[in-house]
Amino acid sequence: MLQRLFLASTAFICLTVLGNITIASDTPDSNGTHHHKTMEITPGQPVPSVNLVVHPDAKKGCNLEVKVTNFSFALLSVNTAAKPGEGHAHLYVNGQKIARLYGNWYYLEDLPPGKNRITVSLNSNTHESLVSNGKIIQNTTIIEVPTKSTQKY
Repeated sequence: MLQRLFLASTAFICLTVLGNITIASDTPDSNGTHHHKTMEITPGQPVPSVNLVVHPDAKKGCNLEVKVTNFSFALLSVNTAAKPGEGHAHLYVNGQKIARLYGNWYYLEDLPPGKNRITVSLNSNTHESLVSNGKIIQNTTIIEVPTKSTQKY
């Protein structure tokens, strides 16, 4: 009898715990970014901004410059308490998250031929997308890679 009671209570506890787990989706939305919880910048706080600048590399690929205002990259604070204006960025290529950025530069070597949508979003230390007035703080640019038939030698 005690063994059945123990098994029943263990099953109940497991179901209760499992019932409270939420699995976050990491699929891109129509803007090419992924769904994360959000952190709204509170009124009166400086609103961070991000601007993505593409610099063609002299040999191959391109260098992405991530210019931010009212935001500090904080590698050593990742997965610690969220602080307004501090965290990291997420880099997406054609809707696929490819990297976390902990600084202002990223070398992007291989892109497929054609138009490529590059998006950088600002995120808190706990990975929430930073939001101001209901909009995710991000910047997107298009990089067009010529096909071999259109390349000039």
